[in-house]
Amino acid sequence: MRWIAAALMMSISIGAFAGVDEDVRALQSEWEQIKYRLPAAEQEKAFEALTHTADEVRARHPARAEPQIWYGIIAASYAGAHGGLGALSIVKNAKKALEQALAIDPKELQGSAYTSLGSLYYQVPGWPIGFGDHDKARELLQKAAALNPQGIDPNYFLGDFYYRKGDLDAAREALGRALKAPPRPDRPIADEGRRKEIEALLAAMR
Repeated sequence: MRWIAAALMMSISIGAFAGVDEDVRALQSEWEQIKYRLPAAEQEKAFEALTHTADEVRARHPARAEPQIWYGIIAASYAGAHGGLGALSIVKNAKKALEQALAIDPKELQGSAYTSLGSLYYQVPGWPIGFGDHDKARELLQKAAALNPQGIDPNYFLGDFYYRKGDLDAAREALGRALKAPPRPDRPIADEGRRKEIEALLAAMR
């Protein structure tokens, strides 16, 4: 009977992991479609709806970091599309989710929680309006780059950070690494869109 119970528990465990993987892939795919395929004027409502879906996913899988990461990414995108001071409460929810992801597993998705949280710290206004902090942003983005040194996303955001700080040499170096990032076979839309963002940022520096 013990082996039957063990086999049943293993089956439940495998099913749970398959469920979270499918849920996360669905969030990722929908985010890419909104971010890189939908007109800007339609993105706010689409991201708002997807934020609710992501919240449901992380509620189903509270012990996993990936749903928290994707909730944070989607909520941050919704805040960016929403704009203004009204977006601060949305950004704070994204920050909290990404911090929870780091507490669960900082290395999950190649350190994506560090990347996303770092990007929030340099894009959000500082005190007394928001929690923005460029020193904290640099620390988090460098941790992300250390975990995924050839990744397109950590190097893009690191390059964008340096660009905004006026360090153009460091920005070009990071963006150059981002352009050389190996393609992600399961994420062609995201790769294409991110490369266009990198090329636009490099063009702005010329």
